[in-house]
Amino acid sequence: MGSTVKSLKGQHHQLADSAFQLNVLQQSRRQGDEFPAFAERLREHGLYPLTPTGTTILQVNVGKMCNQTCRHCHVDAGPDRKEIMTRETMALCLQALQRAPQITTVDLTGGAPEMNPDFRWFVEEISAMGRHVIVRCNLTIILANKKYHDLPAFFKQHGVHVISSLPYFQASRTDAQRGEGVFEKSIKALQLLNEVGYGQEETGLLLDLVYNPSGAFLPGSQASLKAEFKRRLSSGYGIVFNDLFCITNLPISRYLDYLVQSGNYDSYMQKLVDAFNPAAAAGVMCRNTISVGWNGYLYDCDFNQMLDLKVAPKAMQHLRDFDVAALDARHIVLNQHCYGCTAGAGSSCGGETVK
Repeated sequence: MGSTVKSLKGQHHQLADSAFQLNVLQQSRRQGDEFPAFAERLREHGLYPLTPTGTTILQVNVGKMCNQTCRHCHVDAGPDRKEIMTRETMALCLQALQRAPQITTVDLTGGAPEMNPDFRWFVEEISAMGRHVIVRCNLTIILANKKYHDLPAFFKQHGVHVISSLPYFQASRTDAQRGEGVFEKSIKALQLLNEVGYGQEETGLLLDLVYNPSGAFLPGSQASLKAEFKRRLSSGYGIVFNDLFCITNLPISRYLDYLVQSGNYDSYMQKLVDAFNPAAAAGVMCRNTISVGWNGYLYDCDFNQMLDLKVAPKAMQHLRDFDVAALDARHIVLNQHCYGCTAGAGSSCGGETVK
């Protein structure tokens, strides 16, 4: 597989190209044999075709612009990205929500979603509809510029559920994954969120952290890591938070680049295949979530979005044609990267799927 990937990689200027990434996933080899197709593994356990259980979450990527360039980022986000959701597309999201009262949660992602010029307007409009708002905040954005310094107060005002990536409770591992000085800034941002009440049980202001492994391995026990993070952040920095989610790195975008460059692609894919858990497969996030791209196209999940694998019904691949009942009757689009969500205790944007 290593030579195959290197040969393919040389034909493309950017590893983030979605067609190339699918090529890598579909041509994955180990000792001359293909890894078993993910769809076939589901079929073996009576889970194919994979279908929705009912859409309750709309996950919206409002743009790929970010103030950071993290090594594991599956969005390939960064300061140079220009893809930004317009207010017109946001209005289509709001119309979709009006037609689908069963969607109770809107999960805003990026890039750094706060860098979208219409971010605050969008949050205000969603909040006014009585929906639960999640913002995937990278923490350092709060300190990046004066115009973001009041984000903790804005989040509090609208009862936003803040979910933030913190790879580790030590600077060395965090900075290695997310950039020099990120740990120190993240700690300061967490303290600012704590100051307005986030992470404290009695306030109802939810602050959750996300852990991603820093190498070619699967995350450990979510419960154990949560306890260790709570102990170390509290004793070292006086920081409190509500929950910690372990998310497995999927072999796409920058993480795929890392796997290929380090010669770990084959072994990592085999780890995912060997750790396939049908119980986790039954609870994957694509079964209750629709992912919206910055340009309004619809996907089964955020990872499919980055590979440009749109939802299967071609007649409803854009917000303009949003029909939640029809979408709930679709077959979910699958590929080899889906092994990442079904390995071990499972992985979704809310952490482990098997408790």
